[in-house]
Amino acid sequence: MDQLHFFFFPLMAHGHMIPTLDMAKLVVSRGVKATIITTPLNQSVFSKAIQRNKQEGNEIDIRLIKFQAVENGLPEGCERLDLIPTDELLNNFTMATTMMKEPFEQLLQECRPSCLVSDMFLPWTYDSAAKFNIPRLVFHGTSYFALCVTDSVTRYKPFMNVSSDSDAFVIPNLPHQIKLTRTQLTPFDRIEEEKDMSPMIKELRESGLKGYGVIFNSFYELEPDYVEYYTNVLSRKTWAIGPLSLCNRDIEDKAERGKNSSIDKHECMKWLDSKKSSSIVYVCFGSVAIFTASQMEELAMGIEASGQEFIWVVRPDNEECLPEGFKERTKEKGLIIRGWAPQLLILDHEAVGAFVTHCGWNSTLEGISAGLPMVTWPVFGEQFYNEKLVIEVLRTGVGVGSVQWKRIDSEGVKREAITEAIKKVLVGEEAEGFRSRAKAYTKMARQAVEEGGSSYTGLTDLLQDISAYISTSN
Repeated sequence: MDQLHFFFFPLMAHGHMIPTLDMAKLVVSRGVKATIITTPLNQSVFSKAIQRNKQEGNEIDIRLIKFQAVENGLPEGCERLDLIPTDELLNNFTMATTMMKEPFEQLLQECRPSCLVSDMFLPWTYDSAAKFNIPRLVFHGTSYFALCVTDSVTRYKPFMNVSSDSDAFVIPNLPHQIKLTRTQLTPFDRIEEEKDMSPMIKELRESGLKGYGVIFNSFYELEPDYVEYYTNVLSRKTWAIGPLSLCNRDIEDKAERGKNSSIDKHECMKWLDSKKSSSIVYVCFGSVAIFTASQMEELAMGIEASGQEFIWVVRPDNEECLPEGFKERTKEKGLIIRGWAPQLLILDHEAVGAFVTHCGWNSTLEGISAGLPMVTWPVFGEQFYNEKLVIEVLRTGVGVGSVQWKRIDSEGVKREAITEAIKKVLVGEEAEGFRSRAKAYTKMARQAVEEGGSSYTGLTDLLQDISAYISTSN
């Protein structure tokens, strides 16, 4: 039989492109051909890793499609989610992605891949793949748990039974009792009437259910109840093949995921090497969330008042919001990284003892894979759902009390809550419990991706399923 050929088409955002690159690396390690589709500006996210893979004899191809930013009212070169200046332009960005359809279909016709793994935010790719009888697998880039919560919220609309935005309601029919408030739901999940749903959201929802199945960056042992619920109760065909980040075994791969770090990796490691085991709190909120100046000040004061040593990754556009004298006062205790950090290297270092995170799924799973207790501070997306998984199901973290879904100008968390949560997971009387539960999941994560483990087998099943599909459809 001919070699399988997978096409990967992620949304142009670091949180989507990075796990997609890991997926491509994973399939080529099994003798499958992989091609990543992206835009010219985003080629740099992949190029170094692709170069390194080539030297090891594993070839990942990359094909570029022009992104029509200016034609859709976006600034020149605005080809990635974190480059969109305001949320008002999100629709323009979506329109520009749909204009990739024709050149994408030309690539499908030319290369005839065995299957397409495409992002849930590129729903039109389902029809493109169907046109050429190519099975399309959807990649949501989140947990089974979050998708189960989303399904229940949109199906049963429990948020309609409470009188105020701050009243908690139970999410029906899930294996655990999970409570949320209206303000923690994504705007799309709190739509009351079908008629109020924009055509774009409707298409996203429907395309997530169409196609051959769903690939998850997760592992069975992490959320078995929700793998079973999503697969059996909601009747979806799925494969769990994560944690994808664990395919990055060498220093270079870990240091250069996504972007060049804003700090020399040796300098960063040297600083960590000088610290005691499990003594550092690592603070990072991903590449997309933006805090107000007052929230940045609260965060800085909360970190300082905790008395713990820290590494804090600060967005360059948030840096001027640090309180006066903060850097000077904390220079012995803290390391501030402006921009992009070598996150996997930092999380895996034995000096790091806790992770303050926005609960984006990649970061959450990287924290789990590194065995770290977490301080959870969700901001937008499905992050409030991921927080519930960490705090209430896995019981490996503590929340700061974030309740407002808001990507830009996020605020509302007080310094006292930040201080308390950091101390609780790092030095409080419950710290040992958090740490031992977190370490148990690390062990499971590493076993899952080894030969014979659940995720290793999940990928084997996926490759066999695609081969079977091809042989029956020919």
